[in-house]
Amino acid sequence: MKKLTILVLLAFFAITTFAQDEFTLVKEGDTAPDFSITMQDGSVKKLSDLKGKVVWINFFANWCPPCRKELPHLEKEVYQKLKANENFEVLVIGREHDWETVNKFKAENNYTLPFYPDAERDIFSKYAKQNIPRNFIIDKDGKIAVASIGFKEDEFNKIIEKVHELIN
Repeated sequence: MKKLTILVLLAFFAITTFAQDEFTLVKEGDTAPDFSITMQDGSVKKLSDLKGKVVWINFFANWCPPCRKELPHLEKEVYQKLKANENFEVLVIGREHDWETVNKFKAENNYTLPFYPDAERDIFSKYAKQNIPRNFIIDKDGKIAVASIGFKEDEFNKIIEKVHELIN
């Protein structure tokens, strides 16, 4: 019976690990896929233009409970503390949201975080196939230093520590 339990647990962890890997298209150490965001005024922001900075990319959706739990932490513990640092930038990207949706969500929740839409999953599809929230920390050389799925407060705090390490 013990052997069967162990086998079932091993199978579960193997399948879970495979499933996460199957849905993740980039990993730590990879060069971050470049993308462009068309701003509301028509100008374009590109990830490659931010090279030399540490960039925190957060993928969320307004209907996602873990995303809604994570974003206040990103606002208070990261953005408010680091927004003045010229070597750091945050990009909060609404998967399958347009400008109207992200702006409404931002206003309703009193966020100051910079939100951007990804209505067709053009950006998200360069990084993953499924599962949000996702955070990617891009180092000053354009490499992925952290790739995370979901929200757990202790893991989130470790990401913050890594960001401080990369900035300094």
